[in-house]
Amino acid sequence: MINYLFQEQNWQTQLSDLITDPRELLDTLALSHDQLLSGALLATDQFRLRVPRAFVEKMQKGNPLDPLLLQVLPHHLELEEHEGFVTDPLGEEQANQQPGVLHKYKSRFLLTLTGACAVHCRYCFRRHFPYQENLPKNDDWPNIKQYIEQQPDINEVILSGGDPLTLSNRKLQLWIDRLSEIPQIKFLRIHSRVPIVIPNRVDEELVSILKNSRLRIILVVHSNHASELDDFTCSQLQQLVKQGITVLNQAVLLKGVNDSADVLVELSYRLFDAGVMPYYLHVLDKVKGASHFDTPAQNIDLIYKEVLENLPGYLVPKLVREIAGEKNKTPLFGASTF
Repeated sequence: MINYLFQEQNWQTQLSDLITDPRELLDTLALSHDQLLSGALLATDQFRLRVPRAFVEKMQKGNPLDPLLLQVLPHHLELEEHEGFVTDPLGEEQANQQPGVLHKYKSRFLLTLTGACAVHCRYCFRRHFPYQENLPKNDDWPNIKQYIEQQPDINEVILSGGDPLTLSNRKLQLWIDRLSEIPQIKFLRIHSRVPIVIPNRVDEELVSILKNSRLRIILVVHSNHASELDDFTCSQLQQLVKQGITVLNQAVLLKGVNDSADVLVELSYRLFDAGVMPYYLHVLDKVKGASHFDTPAQNIDLIYKEVLENLPGYLVPKLVREIAGEKNKTPLFGASTF
């Protein structure tokens, strides 16, 4: 059943209408507390539960293995220590040139404008990132501008976070205008899960800001499962595509969520229904607290081979891993590449 109430709410209301207590989340989904609650309470002490009710509406009641629930419900396995799983798996501490600036790639750099997210994904590679020390203030803009101008190879800025679409349209417009004033910047990429979690974020003002920018805008959304893409979410994404905005999707391969060729094939077709092109399928970043989402390399190889066999090439996302210190994502296929 479609809940039209959430479609009628503005996105700011939905962004603040959250579930942060595991008890409430389990009650809302008619799930028993016995097996899930104690571990969830311990894990949320380390990384807070945060999920909008609008996203919970997409979950299947009574199903403890719902793929959307598994992405957000804290779990006792997050408390275990595992070799190779660290707080900074991508080496971003060394790439953090100044507040807000992560420069890992030759022609592009990340600008982290906020530490806020609409939802706390339990596999987040920045779940330990020191945001409060790294958020740029207005006074930092001259230094950021100077940094860009001293790096003539940079032609693209990636707005990241946190999630840049948790910012108001006014603040987003401010940063886009600033970047537009630098002639060498041609492309602006926005990485955001918000249009999937809160599709009402795609309002008329946002669409206008993106389509009227001098910069070529690429919006990279983050959906891991076709169940996230109901008809309303797809229609909102289509609004962007119809205005000439490139919309891509990146997913993360997650054990128990989407580690199946059938699920990934369905996701690609559903994205295409929304006018969104599959872009990346990330192997899990080995961040401390997320080891239970990891998938063995041999399984990944088999899954991806089956995906290739069942999708046309234009709907196959690139299977990649990000390696700390490397200047690009590392393509993966064949067990030896892992």
